[in-house]
Amino acid sequence: MLLSRAVTLTALLAAASLAACGFRMQGIGQFPESLATTYIDTSDRYTVFYRDLRAELEQGGVQVVDSPVGSKAIIRIERDSSGQDVLTVSGRNVPTEYNVFYRITYSVWVGSEEALTEQAISLNQAYTYYSNTVLGKNRERDAIRDALAAQLVRQVSQQLSLL
Repeated sequence: MLLSRAVTLTALLAAASLAACGFRMQGIGQFPESLATTYIDTSDRYTVFYRDLRAELEQGGVQVVDSPVGSKAIIRIERDSSGQDVLTVSGRNVPTEYNVFYRITYSVWVGSEEALTEQAISLNQAYTYYSNTVLGKNRERDAIRDALAAQLVRQVSQQLSLL
């Protein structure tokens, strides 16, 4: 019983210390009141970035609406693209290394004012490719793309929290 209390007390002290120093778990942030009701204006609602951004906003207390009518803010995603480029090829002209990229361009409008001018962010990561492991490498490419999208969402969320 005494050990249980000691563990509980230690956990509470650790939590209080973290809260006192301003520690906040990554991805769980509060957004300003100006974004309380937000519409995400994009041409493709099925991208990894859109899906992750919407989830991040909702987790941060923002109500993401399906129409700009009545929304306090509009996040305009002008560009949301991903893909891969060949970096190196073998002597037999077979790709041996690829570069996965994810690029977004967005702006934020609060009311009729542009709160954040057009921002362009691009991330990329290289990976090696072996023709005898095609299925595994396709999964690796998709995992890299998803990780890049998540990093972009974190960067955008940080900028949005400063509005």
